[in-house]
Amino acid sequence: MKLYIVSLGCVKNLVDSEIMSGRLMEAGLSIAQDPEKADIIIINTCSFIEPAVNESIDTILELAKFKKTGACCRLIVVGCLPERFQKKIVYALPEVDVFLGTGAFDKIVQAAKGSLNISKCLLSDPDLSVLQSCDTPRIPGSSHIAYLKISEGCNKHCTYCIIPKLRGKQRSRLPEDIVAEADSLILSGTKELILIAQDTTNYGKDLSPPADLCSLLENISDKSGSAWIRVLYGHPESIDESLIKTIAERQNICSYFDIPIQHASSFVLKRMGRKYTRDDLCRLFDNIRLLAPDAALRTTIITGFPGETDRDFSLLLDFIKDVHFDHLGVFIYSDSEDLPSHRLSDHVPESVAKERYNTLMSCQAEISLKNNRKRLGSICKVLVEEELEENTFAGRSSFQAPEVDGITYINSRQLKIGSFVNVRITDALEYDLAGEVV
Repeated sequence: MKLYIVSLGCVKNLVDSEIMSGRLMEAGLSIAQDPEKADIIIINTCSFIEPAVNESIDTILELAKFKKTGACCRLIVVGCLPERFQKKIVYALPEVDVFLGTGAFDKIVQAAKGSLNISKCLLSDPDLSVLQSCDTPRIPGSSHIAYLKISEGCNKHCTYCIIPKLRGKQRSRLPEDIVAEADSLILSGTKELILIAQDTTNYGKDLSPPADLCSLLENISDKSGSAWIRVLYGHPESIDESLIKTIAERQNICSYFDIPIQHASSFVLKRMGRKYTRDDLCRLFDNIRLLAPDAALRTTIITGFPGETDRDFSLLLDFIKDVHFDHLGVFIYSDSEDLPSHRLSDHVPESVAKERYNTLMSCQAEISLKNNRKRLGSICKVLVEEELEENTFAGRSSFQAPEVDGITYINSRQLKIGSFVNVRITDALEYDLAGEVV
């Protein structure tokens, strides 16, 4: 039996998909590169915002065609889409044979083999699902980078966010188990370990006795040699001075702070359920600049949130100009009846939200270009990831995270994918850099 897996949404979903692939291959199935030749098609879905829901549904309908034109005899949809819409999705998508919610990933082998004793949909409690361990079979999607999920779920109650409902409360993995998996990945050739969770910097506070991200990073750093370690998805409430110092002082930890602030107006932040103010954010980023002056800063924000006035937006825009983030992503608020924010007053017209989005992106493009131009003539260590064409490769520096940030173009006749090279920066674009090997 051959299977084809599509992973949509965030990299946390990608880890789930890699684990499902590992379990299925351990059970005797093989991977098909072409969906037309797959006996089983699995779609790991996202439903965080409306565009993600639409992408998930479009993908399901597109791949369902292979039940008629290809070898597919079983179409399985897993993850956040069935967890969010539950039984409604069963009636809306009759093409699907089995739906598994986020608490039922461990049933993927039975679902693929048709041995699940359910009618069509299994929605187990995410809070009761078994966390992965260092021994959980997994098929990494890359030979040189690996995402290391350190916890599942979230304890925050942001009014715009559906994740706690979909993924349950925060449940951290034991530090020794994470370190063991990190060690295994490094031994297998991984050159960059990327720690991820819904709320990474809150890691370990739910354990007994509590653990903390600083100690975890130090233990992984001690075992990782020259491989990069990167942390994504920090939270302004749980980043303290000790964490900043640990990241700044360790040579193999990327001095890269990914901190989604969501907004910079204290009024909007309160309506979002974020328990910090504009002044708190100013102190945080000032502290990072002080303790880690060479650090790269990344954030994501939401514009068009209910109640966001012109003044709130101006405060946000001014904040972005003041901080000069190296990387910034913008989302337009996505409304839904199952969100607490849906019940807030003064919803922002879509046209206004789009205009604000364009203004923010235009502002950030100018900031990014200025930041990149400061790197002209400098020498950066770059991880080579892809050969684009003859004599041109693509890679990333320590201040560029995969997928979400820009890349570094490298002019060279021959480079090994997954190797580190020193590159002198000769050109700067709005989001990307270019240079030559030295």
